[in-house]
Amino acid sequence: MNAFGRRSVPGDTAGEDVPVHVSPALADDLSGLPAAYGDAGTAGVFRDESVDYASRIRAAGGQAELHAWAGGFHGFDALFPQARVSAAARRAGTDWLGRVLSPAADVREL
Repeated sequence: MNAFGRRSVPGDTAGEDVPVHVSPALADDLSGLPAAYGDAGTAGVFRDESVDYASRIRAAGGQAELHAWAGGFHGFDALFPQARVSAAARRAGTDWLGRVLSPAADVREL
């Protein structure tokens, strides 16, 4: 977790010792996780962490789909919901959920 993220954790958990339930990317072992979806803006403060997390899930044998949205920043889709990139980001996440939650879905195929 980067310095910005550590400062953003409320209460007694702020600082270097952020628990893995606050930031799962800090866990040593990412095996056995369900399929994961992530997205980040290329200008987002958590972009590198998102890429690293998805890469580590894949390296542990899991399934992770990651989208990096050009020019997006943290929260871009909520702050500017009418922007094309925001609509595309929401659509991608919704499509992924549809594939994963489909009764016929086999996450090994995702």
